[in-house]
Amino acid sequence: AQQLARAGHDVHVYERSARPGGLMVYGIPDFKMEKTIIARRVRQMEAEGVTFHCNVNVGVDIDANELQKENDAVLLAMGSEKPFDFFAGAPGRDLDGIHFAMDFLPQQNRRVAGEPIPNSVQQISAADKHVIVIGGGDTGSDCIGTSFRQGAKSVTQLEIMPRPPEKENKAMSWPHWPMKLRISTSQAEGAETLYSVSTTGFSGEDGKVKKLNYVRVDHKLQPIEGSDASLDADLVLLAMGFSGPVEEGVLQQLGLKTVPRGRFKGVDSNEDDYKLPGDNNLFAAGDLRRGQSLVVWAIREGRQAARSIDKHLMGITVLPR
Repeated sequence: AQQLARAGHDVHVYERSARPGGLMVYGIPDFKMEKTIIARRVRQMEAEGVTFHCNVNVGVDIDANELQKENDAVLLAMGSEKPFDFFAGAPGRDLDGIHFAMDFLPQQNRRVAGEPIPNSVQQISAADKHVIVIGGGDTGSDCIGTSFRQGAKSVTQLEIMPRPPEKENKAMSWPHWPMKLRISTSQAEGAETLYSVSTTGFSGEDGKVKKLNYVRVDHKLQPIEGSDASLDADLVLLAMGFSGPVEEGVLQQLGLKTVPRGRFKGVDSNEDDYKLPGDNNLFAAGDLRRGQSLVVWAIREGRQAARSIDKHLMGITVLPR
C-alpha cells in the first residue's frame, strides 16, 4: 500500500479488525513486537495518502465482486489462517479448554491495547492453569510467553520431533540450515519441553479438559509400545501451523481455488508478477500466496506485488524490486 501510494495511486486498505496491521498487531505478542512501531508506520502511510477502512470484513460487509468492479486493481493479502488440527478425531477433542493458538493470542493483544473482546467470543485465560502447548514453532513460543504473563501454574510444550543436538554438525548439514537446539526467550522463562511425544487424546471432568494423554515415539515417529503417559492439562493450545487461507468469504465470492504448496495451500498467483490467472485485475501476496512464513517475507511480497500492480496499470514502473 505504501509503495503504490508513493507511485501516485489512490490506495484503500480494508481491514476486518479495529486496527490495521493484521498478524503483526493481533498475532504477535507485544513482548515480542511493540505495537507502537506498527502504529507509527500506519500514521506515516495515512500522511502519504493511504486510506484505511477498519472494521470492514470484505466478503461479509462488502461483496468482493463489487470491490473488484469498483477498482482498477485488487490485492488479496488475507494471510493463511486455517490451522492444522491433527486431533480432529482424537478422544476428548471436543472438551472445553482445547483451543487453537490464534483463538488465544489475539485476545491478549486486544487486552493489552484496551480493545474490547466481543461478548460472542469465549474468553481464554491461562491464569492459575496447567497449560500444554502442542507445537514447537514461533507460534508455540508466543503461546508460552503469553501463558506465563497471564499467570499460568505451569507450561509444558510438546514436540513430536526428537531433541536436536546442542551443537550442529556443519559437515553433515551443509548447505542446509543446521539442526541444533535453539531455546526461544519464551521457553527460557521456565517452560518444560517434551520431545519425541505424540498426543493420543484428552480426558476431563464435567466437559472440561483435565489430562492430555500421549505416547513416546521412536526416530521414525512410530509409537513405542508401553510408553503411554498423561499430563495435567487445564488449557491446551494447538500451535501446529496453518494449512492455508480461509476459503469462505472473499475467495468463495471471487471463485478462486487454492493449490498445493508443499504442506500448505495458497491461491494460484503467478510467481513473477503476483497476478491471478485469467482476464481480471486480481493480485495476491504474502501467506495467502506462498503459505505461512515470516514477517520479512510478507514485507518482500508486498513490495514486489506493489511493483507488479504499478507496472500492470501504467505499463512501466519505477518502484524497486
